[in-house]
Parts: sequence; structure tokens; C-alpha cells
Amino acid sequence: MSEASVFTKIIRGEIPCHKVYEDELTLAFLDVNPTVPGHTLVIPKKEVDVLWDLPDEDYQALWATSKKVAKKLGETFPGKRIGVKVVGDEVPHAHIHLVPFGTLEEYLKKPDGTVASDNQELAEMAKKLAF
Repeated sequence: MSEASVFTKIIRGEIPCHKVYEDELTLAFLDVNPTVPGHTLVIPKKEVDVLWDLPDEDYQALWATSKKVAKKLGETFPGKRIGVKVVGDEVPHAHIHLVPFGTLEEYLKKPDGTVASDNQELAEMAKKLAF
């Protein structure tokens, strides 16, 4: 049996996160290494590595939650588009990135892993986005 992914550990409460939304099948929280303010991850609670391998119920729930969270991001960041990225190589647990952006440069920006995230800023952003 392989070790649980970092996302499964977040779901279990073993690792803290800045939660934005949660239901029976999904969880949305702020990326700890955001490319832009509001960068949010949406994950299924079922640990499946590849998005396309999720059972239909979990796949549909993941996209429904992404839509809800994207609408909230749009309200919080008026005038910005909410981009969607499914990258799949950072963590072996299916997930969707929601990225508020105003320019293509913002959308395509890569995270800077050398700079520590400001935990207080993330906590304040999570309060704005939580529902």
C-alpha cells in the first residue's frame, strides 16, 4: 500500500489548509504556493491519481465544486477571469487549479517555490472566499 498523498493528509486533517469550500465529495483550499492571490485547488476526497480515472460521481462533483468556487472567485476579484488548469504532475491526486487572472502573463505564471507563502495573507484570503 502506498503512502497517502499530501491532499489525502489535508482531507484527513493531518496537514492544515486554508479551506474555502467542502462537501461530501470535494474540498477546495488555497494553494500554499500561489501564482496569484486567490489561486485555489479543488480536489476530490477520493484519492485517484489521474483526473480521468475518477468514478463519474466524483468527477462530476469535482467540476460542480470548481464552478461554485470559480463563481466566488469572480465575485471576489471583479474584472478578472478565472482560469482552469489541470496539470497533474505535482501531487499524485487528481486536482484542479482555479487561477484569477487579468493577463495571459498572470495565467501562465509559474509558482516561485523559493519564496515562503505568507500564512496570514492566505488566512485572510480564505476568509474572503469561504462559503
